[in-house]
Amino acid sequence: MTDSARSHPSTADPLNMNLWRRIYSRVGVYWKGLALAVLFMAGAAATQPTLAVAMKPLLDEGFSGNRPEYVWQVPLAIIGLILLRGVCNFFSDYLLAWSANNVLLGVRRDMFEKLLAMPDSEFKKGDSGRLLNRFTVDAGNVTGYATDVLTVVVRESLVVIAMIAVLLYMSWELTLIILVTMPISVLISRSFIGRLRRINRDTVNMNAELTRVVSEGIDGQRVIKLFDGYEYERERFGYVSGRLRRFDMRASTSDAALTPITQVVTAVAVAAVISVALSQANAGTLTVGSFAAFMAALAQIFDPVKRLTKVAGRMQKMLVSAESVFTLIDQVSETDAGKDSFPDRAQGRVEYRNVFHRFPDAQANTLDDVCITVEPGQTVALVGRSGSGKTTLVNMLPRFVEPDSGQVLIDGRNVQSLALRNLREQLSLVSQDVVLFDDTIAVNVGYGALHDASEDEIRDALKAANLLQFVDSLPQGIHTHVGENATRLSGGQRQRLAIARALIKNAPILILDEATSALDNESERQVQASLEVLMKGRTTLVIAHRLSTVQNADKIIVMDHGRVIEQGPHAELLARDGAYAALYQMQFRED
Repeated sequence: MTDSARSHPSTADPLNMNLWRRIYSRVGVYWKGLALAVLFMAGAAATQPTLAVAMKPLLDEGFSGNRPEYVWQVPLAIIGLILLRGVCNFFSDYLLAWSANNVLLGVRRDMFEKLLAMPDSEFKKGDSGRLLNRFTVDAGNVTGYATDVLTVVVRESLVVIAMIAVLLYMSWELTLIILVTMPISVLISRSFIGRLRRINRDTVNMNAELTRVVSEGIDGQRVIKLFDGYEYERERFGYVSGRLRRFDMRASTSDAALTPITQVVTAVAVAAVISVALSQANAGTLTVGSFAAFMAALAQIFDPVKRLTKVAGRMQKMLVSAESVFTLIDQVSETDAGKDSFPDRAQGRVEYRNVFHRFPDAQANTLDDVCITVEPGQTVALVGRSGSGKTTLVNMLPRFVEPDSGQVLIDGRNVQSLALRNLREQLSLVSQDVVLFDDTIAVNVGYGALHDASEDEIRDALKAANLLQFVDSLPQGIHTHVGENATRLSGGQRQRLAIARALIKNAPILILDEATSALDNESERQVQASLEVLMKGRTTLVIAHRLSTVQNADKIIVMDHGRVIEQGPHAELLARDGAYAALYQMQFRED
């Protein structure tokens, strides 16, 4: 199935049968609870026509004085019926809510599993607002409306069927009038479905945009304040929220218009019923009690019919949200066809053989016939201007980026042939943009597969990263929460925490992606000391902006426009007086 077909399955499937099947296959997992809920709904529906049926003997015999026992029997019967209906409705609603919440749990679990398995390229599309909206809004809409639609369709259909049976029993002639006008209401309702579907799809998209704008407002609040971006952000928010208001108003207008139109059709049907009933009463074929019972049943049938007609709008909201949810669930996971694995720990020899790569829609290659060899334990620095391909090159090691041609090897094994989990066990990363989770220092240091690390191991890693003294000064020590995005820590402390995480993983290959470029001199000195401990005995690939930090590297590789143009030790490259020497002299003058 193509991406476009996933995004708009209704185009290929006008009846949305695939979506219906996928939604209710999940709901059907809890069929026992749903079957019990349907039984309770049937019990509630059965109580409704009995009230109408009671009108005939009550009027024909009760008020005439022929049945004095009706004085206490009828009130008690009404109380009993209402109590029974309330109990049935409670248990049916409870069971449906239980089913809906379990389905929602399963849907969100599948969505999150897919989110974690998506390839790195999908996250670079910058669609975080849509992703968040799928979890917070769309998933809830699917499960909520699915059980809501089921409730309305089953419960109200049962009530309508029961009422029609009563109506036929009372007078088939009058019932025929009702049955003729009902299809007209259905046709009118269907004319609104297409419009509601389009409006609801636009609303879902705009909700995602609203989430993105608000999220950027939260993340970028300091930039907004410092650069006086208030008016610009207000305009963005006003535009999105205004569009969302218009979509909601269009949906509300369509929904509201449906009610009076169906009421007009209903009024015509009632007028016809009264006219025929008066004719039958004059002819002596219809008693007052029978007519009152018929009208009582007819009055009770309008509400369930109206709810059945209005359920079309909820169906469309459910289907549009389901399109969004299943688009995420249907995303292609990152390729993990590798079967090989390292039996223990890799030695750390890294080799790039004739590697080419070009991003989609790019005009030129990001990497162009790159050949690099890094021996075990060596430190190799990648330098060059921004956009020269350094980050793309190192991202091929953990297979965040795949080469278009050529090979990337570790210890002579093509990374494509290795199982992803085993491949990534051999790699550690410390980058400029440190990712820490809103949890304790201990959890962040021993994150993931290392969560069973002992406190002594965590403390040893913090000590090696020159961070233990600071951590011990905190009230809760290693069990201190770092806050969202580690806002309670300085930049240098965040970097050293990431180094401690890499130390405790103890992988043979280390990637340093401009790990000190955003730090002040004192923080850089402390982090650099921690990095020297981390780099010992490991194959290290360093992406460096500050050339002063890589002078001691075993080899420096200079890249430009995706090609390796120079490589060698620091002193040798300076002596050549080439591209590296020019970069070094330029930075030296700036410093």
